Amino acid sequence: MGSADVSETGEERERLEPWLTDASLAVAVTLVISLVIAADAESSPLPGVAWAIGFGALMLLRRRLPLTVLAVTVFGIFAYYALNLPPIGMVLPAVGALYSTAEVRRTSWAVLGAAVLIAVSTFYRFDDLDPRAQLTGYGFVTELALAAAAIALGSVVRLVRETRTQSARIAALTTAEESRAAEARMHSERVRIARDLHDTIGHTLSVASLHTSVAAEAVDPDDRAAALERVRGATSEALRELRRTVKVLREESAGVTDPGPASALGLASISTVIEAARAAGLDVTVDLGVDPARLPRAVDAAAFRIVQESVTNVLRHSGASAARVSGQVHGDELIVRIHDDGHGGSADTAAGAGIRGMSERAGLLGGRLAAGPNGEGFEVIAHLPIEVEEDE
Repeated sequence: MGSADVSETGEERERLEPWLTDASLAVAVTLVISLVIAADAESSPLPGVAWAIGFGALMLLRRRLPLTVLAVTVFGIFAYYALNLPPIGMVLPAVGALYSTAEVRRTSWAVLGAAVLIAVSTFYRFDDLDPRAQLTGYGFVTELALAAAAIALGSVVRLVRETRTQSARIAALTTAEESRAAEARMHSERVRIARDLHDTIGHTLSVASLHTSVAAEAVDPDDRAAALERVRGATSEALRELRRTVKVLREESAGVTDPGPASALGLASISTVIEAARAAGLDVTVDLGVDPARLPRAVDAAAFRIVQESVTNVLRHSGASAARVSGQVHGDELIVRIHDDGHGGSADTAAGAGIRGMSERAGLLGGRLAAGPNGEGFEVIAHLPIEVEEDE
C-alpha cells in the first residue's frame, strides 16, 4: 500500500469517526429513554418511544447546531410532560444535548439549560398529584448530579482534544525549528570548512608558486635546485596541514571535544609561516608581546590564521619587501597587527575571500577586523576579545 492510499484511508477515517460517534450517541439516548418508558407499566410505551426517537435524532445535529439542539431538547421536554406522557426525568433526555454544548465551548449555555430544566421541574413537581412525578430529595440530587456529570464530561473531552491539537502544533513547530537549525548548522559548517581549507593550503601553495617562478627563472642549477626543494617543502607542508585539518573536522563531527595536539595551530606555530615567507624573499619581523599558552584556544587559532592569511596576501598581492607582525594584549582583547611596505590595496574587506574569511573569524569571537592602505603599504588589524580567566 502506497503513502497516498494510507493518506486517503486516514482522511476517510477522520470523516467517518464524527458521524459514527454522533450515531452511537443518538442510539444510546433513544435506547435509554425507551427503556425508562417501557419500565412504566401503567401506560402505552408507543407515544413515549416516538419522543425518544426524536430526542435521539437531535444528536445527529449536535456538532453543527449545538445551541439549537439544546433549546429544542429543553422545550421538547416541557412539551413531553405537557402531554401527560410517562415520566422520564427532566435531565435524562437532555444529557446528550448538555454534553454536546459543553464539548463545543458553550459551557455557560449548558449550565443555563440544566438550571432551567431543574428549576422548572422542581417548581411543578411540588404540587404534582401523580406519585411517580413527586419531587424527592433523592430524585433532585440525582438529576443535579446527572446534569453536572454531562457538562463536566463534555468539558473534559473538549480540553483533551484541545490539548492534543496544541501538542501536535507544538510538535510540528519544534520539528520545523529543528530542521531550520540543522540547515543553519550545516551552512555554518560548510563555511567553516571552506575557510579552514582556504587558510590551510593558501599560504603554502602561494609560497610554492613563488619558488616555482624562481626556479623557472634561475640560471644557476644550484639556485634552481634550492628553489625546487623549497617548492617540495611547501607542498609537503600543505599536505600535512590539509591532513591535520581533515582530521580535526572528522574528530569534531564524531563528537570529540578535545582533538589534541593535531589541532594545536596557534601563535606558537607562527615560526613556520614566517620562515616560509622569509625563504620567499620577504623580510618579516615579529613582535609578540603575549604568551600563546595563556590565550583561549579559539583566540589563539584565530590569531594564527589571521597572521597566516595576511602574510600570504603580502606575498601574493603587495609586492612588499618587508612586513611586521605584532601582537599585544590590551585590556580584555588581543590586538594583532600585520603591516607591509608594499603598494597597498583596496580597503574593501569584502573584495577577497581571504579578508572576508579573516573578518568572519574575528566576528565569530565577538571581535572585529580592519584592513586597508596605511601610509606606504597595507595594514590588517584584528581585535580579538579574550577571557579574563584562562579556560580549563
